[in-house]
Amino acid sequence: MDAVLNFITSTGFYQFTQGDNWKCLIMIVIACVLLYLGIVKKFEPLLLVPIAFGMLVTNLPGAEMYHEILFAGGHIHWDLFGGAPITAEFLSEMSAAGVSEAVLATAAVGETISVGLLDVLYLGVKLGIYPCLIFMGVGAMTDFGPLIANPKSLLLGAAAQLGIFMTYVGCRLIGFTGPEAGSIGIIGGADGPTAIFVTVMLAPALLGPIAVSAYSYMALVPVIQPPIMKLLTTEEERKIVMRPLREVSKKEKIVFPIVVTVFVALLVPSAAPLIACLMLGNLFRECGVTDRLSKTVQNELINIVTIFLGVSVGATATGTTFLSPRTLAILAMGIVAFSFGTAGGVLLAKFMNLFLKEKINPLIGSAGVSAVPMAARVSQKVGQEANPGNFLLMHAMGPNVAGVIGSAIAAGVLISLFG
Repeated sequence: MDAVLNFITSTGFYQFTQGDNWKCLIMIVIACVLLYLGIVKKFEPLLLVPIAFGMLVTNLPGAEMYHEILFAGGHIHWDLFGGAPITAEFLSEMSAAGVSEAVLATAAVGETISVGLLDVLYLGVKLGIYPCLIFMGVGAMTDFGPLIANPKSLLLGAAAQLGIFMTYVGCRLIGFTGPEAGSIGIIGGADGPTAIFVTVMLAPALLGPIAVSAYSYMALVPVIQPPIMKLLTTEEERKIVMRPLREVSKKEKIVFPIVVTVFVALLVPSAAPLIACLMLGNLFRECGVTDRLSKTVQNELINIVTIFLGVSVGATATGTTFLSPRTLAILAMGIVAFSFGTAGGVLLAKFMNLFLKEKINPLIGSAGVSAVPMAARVSQKVGQEANPGNFLLMHAMGPNVAGVIGSAIAAGVLISLFG
């Protein structure tokens, strides 16, 4: 009989009835909703599906695949990975560092942690490996030709980073600390890996809500942006037809990633890891002598890293940390970030038209958020609704890829300020 009782009490079904484990049930429901959005609605499925599945398994009581205590206080506690027992001094230090009582309650003095699969995978996030490798893949898949052909689009990409800094100010006003506000603000860059990279550096306790918010709103770009674009532009502005871009030479495409890497790394050293990986991937693509490396980075490498990144980030969305008023505030500020980012690019394009003889279509400014190439496609779609003969896609790709560089630079600025 004792053996039967021990078995029953060890099951996850029984553990749902204990303590705060009811929160796990809510998180499992949220994970299933995200899986539905990714699989059925096809909202960013390549990332939303692994994130949602990581969220699902981390909230199954008894599975012990992820232990928040190993990363408490924003640091990797290597001694606990090595099997050292938890001490009262350690718990006291973590409490003084602001680690929540719910997380501390998952550990007991004298207990040793049996490291789980997701604990190991999450190290790639904490050490900043996965976001940088994702950027390398993005670089290998990106054509910077439209940006080189029209350097003015770099300004539109920069203007779209307005959402990051406006959201930072808003978060400070509602009580978030500087590092937390910076991490939430980076959602406005519409760049999931950058949001993860910054949050791990500045506010690791908020990684789950910020990652889910960033990728969810990236998937909703076609829903969020068009109303803002139409509100800020007139019918005549949306009908503006732009001349075809000039052809960019191979030499220009090879020199560009080298120059950008040197310039950005010297200007904002904190952004060097992201920019260097982005431009290395692009150099593989453009130089013409590393086709095998380019194909590997574009396919096998980025696919493998995407799986590890998504599942391990989803694992941080535990019931004890995710279900809080702060999470709702992060989700709300994420909308603010995207909205101001979209508006910033459109408004700067309108302002530039006051001085340009050859007008640009303000719709391409909305593509300055770095959701590549989704934001550029939205510009094309809205432009064709106003003028079926208008083809803005390649023009919008300039601000779009400029937004990738801009969000990385903004990330470096925030890390320099608060890291």
